[in-house]
Amino acid sequence: MCGITGWVDFQRDLSNEIDNVRKMANAIQHRGPDEHNEWISSDVAFGHQRLIVVDPDGGKQPMECEKDRSNYILVYNGELYNTEDIRKELLDNDWTFASHSDTEVLLKSYIEWGETCVDKLNGIFAFAIWDPNKQQLFMARDRLGVKPLFYTEKDGGIIFGSELKALIAHDEIDPILDQEGLSEVLALGPSRTPGHGVFKGIHELRAAHIGIFDQNGFRTKRYWNVTSTAHTDDVEETADTIRYLFTDAVERQLISDVPLGTFLSGGVDSSAITAVASNYLKRHDKGKLSTFSIDYEGNDKYFEKSSFQPNSDSDFIDYMVDAHDTEHYNFVIDNKKLADLLKEAVELRDLPGMADVDSSLLWLCRRTKDEVTVALSGECADEIFGGYPWFYREDDLKREGFPWIRSSEVRRSLLTDEWKQKLDLHEYMLKRYQETIDETPEFEGDSELESQRRKMFYLNMHWFMPTLLDRKDRMSMGASFEARVPFSDHRLVEYVWNIPWEMKTYKGREKGILRKALEGLLPDEILYRKKSPYPKTHNPVYKDAVIEWMNEILEDPNARLFEIFDKEAVRNLVESEGKEIDAPWFGQLMTGPQLLAHLAQMDHWLRTYDIKIEA
Repeated sequence: MCGITGWVDFQRDLSNEIDNVRKMANAIQHRGPDEHNEWISSDVAFGHQRLIVVDPDGGKQPMECEKDRSNYILVYNGELYNTEDIRKELLDNDWTFASHSDTEVLLKSYIEWGETCVDKLNGIFAFAIWDPNKQQLFMARDRLGVKPLFYTEKDGGIIFGSELKALIAHDEIDPILDQEGLSEVLALGPSRTPGHGVFKGIHELRAAHIGIFDQNGFRTKRYWNVTSTAHTDDVEETADTIRYLFTDAVERQLISDVPLGTFLSGGVDSSAITAVASNYLKRHDKGKLSTFSIDYEGNDKYFEKSSFQPNSDSDFIDYMVDAHDTEHYNFVIDNKKLADLLKEAVELRDLPGMADVDSSLLWLCRRTKDEVTVALSGECADEIFGGYPWFYREDDLKREGFPWIRSSEVRRSLLTDEWKQKLDLHEYMLKRYQETIDETPEFEGDSELESQRRKMFYLNMHWFMPTLLDRKDRMSMGASFEARVPFSDHRLVEYVWNIPWEMKTYKGREKGILRKALEGLLPDEILYRKKSPYPKTHNPVYKDAVIEWMNEILEDPNARLFEIFDKEAVRNLVESEGKEIDAPWFGQLMTGPQLLAHLAQMDHWLRTYDIKIEA
């Protein structure tokens, strides 16, 4: 995994801009601390920060390849999981290779097939290639948007980078929030509109899109989407296909030249990945699998059951460790440390995030990095198989707006009178919601309810899932650590997309068809466990630390938060410990101290990034 930056401009000499290029790359050094390199010509400048995972000597970047006296240049962040399949095809086309890196395979794939090379790729990626023959920059992003790529057009040129901070590090780019950017943060945060970079003039290349910049400007094109058709396989065939696709995805993602493990929460998704990985390592005599989990100091004392978190994870983790004889590491985080990392989590995400859900993952990745450099994780299963309550609650399916944002009125109520007049947060949220609904690939055979549920799956694929993938990318890369997500394999996503709801909920269970596909692979205690979300702290030490931080903000005459939020409304919220808010700010659990922490993160973000707010 890596960090990439670049600048293409046909109107100025970029060979004099090495300081800017270097500052952009340095801003994302955490993504690749092992190596830094640049490639600069008069029109093109690339910077690269490398985290070495595969082929230390053969995967250096920016990578050059000469073909017919033309020199192609690549910067690439990601991992291809079908490298050897593509290499074989290229060998058949008379290509030769100097390394076993996926980087070389990717660059030569573009030279051979042009923009259609993306159709052949199985993996997570964001990359840019300078094509000297066409005098163009070619950019692409993976199908589900696991790897990020931001850009801005500036004075006839284009500047890009893996993270927003890479662009902001450029001397000529300032972090400015106009009314649309504010609406992104206030109406939708911590999610954001696909393709939106929040800051004025900054965009994100959307998932499953390519971008081309040349003398005629910049244009984008979608290269992949799910296709809605009838699902004709019966239950047994469906379960067998899911098991094959899932197992193949996990095993492909076990390729690494550095130590590797899995995150293990004790839920179905992470346990399934762990089981496949452990079995694979044993079959290939590669020793025990290392597994990693997180808990919070005092949770054994303070844990409270709820409909969303019916039980703690520790017993279920033990089942898996015993069943597969893994080398398990259970890391217990101090709650004060959890609160202290909230600021750094904002700086890594470049936006106010998911509070301790972010900071705990950052800490877990750092502790895990002490043992391995790569871990497989269970994100995306709930989004593609329908594991959340809003998939099966008919009132959620029929309501207008995102089911994980029920707080529009609360969000508005906290604003100053000035911003209440200027911003219509609810209308902005509905506009963005409707854009995605209108984009859903429909199927004429769907009933009205099935059509609504298909739209819900599409919403999750393009909104809720990217929010979690953003979190996973920024927090893992913040630890200079690689996290892989097998459930995002596009072949699995394509297949599951058309499975009817009655089959997805086989035997009346959420993700029932996935559970059937995993029969015999997991202990029954895991296989039939009720879904439980990412673990959070229940210890009041964390709540007290967040309230202390918020009180400091309330007493600070230079606090940036109150340029947007009404001070007395926030004070009342803090005094109630966030309990006066009934609906979660976002998702299922973002209430109380999580909401207060999100507001504190917002103040830190405005202050640390020195953001200018345009009225």
